[in-house]
Amino acid sequence: QVQLVESGGGLVQPGGSLRLSCAASGSIFSINAMGWYRQAPGKQRELVAAITSGGSTNYADSVKGRFTISRDNAKNTVYLQMNSLKPEDTAVYYCNADGTFLSDSIEPFGSWGQGTQVTVSS
Repeated sequence: QVQLVESGGGLVQPGGSLRLSCAASGSIFSINAMGWYRQAPGKQRELVAAITSGGSTNYADSVKGRFTISRDNAKNTVYLQMNSLKPEDTAVYYCNADGTFLSDSIEPFGSWGQGTQVTVSS
């Protein structure tokens, strides 16, 4: 199986920046898309940004121009650079990835990280 471990969350003032990281580990054969989702209290989980293995990106309208997603395929790691943070960005941020892993054969996987809290407050 494949595990995802996030890091980089915390408390930041409005207008500040944070960088989230998510590293995938396990018997990985290939990773297709990697992405970041977030869930605020009382709200549904929503896509923040995603990136394909080829580097194509997709962003939620609410974060365009402020957040940048990137990945290091050699390290099986995806990053989310968050600038100009707003109180409404406060949420638990989850990493997601899908691809294939090596078992007795090559099997598909879809995995979630445990989540990291981002709080934007003065």
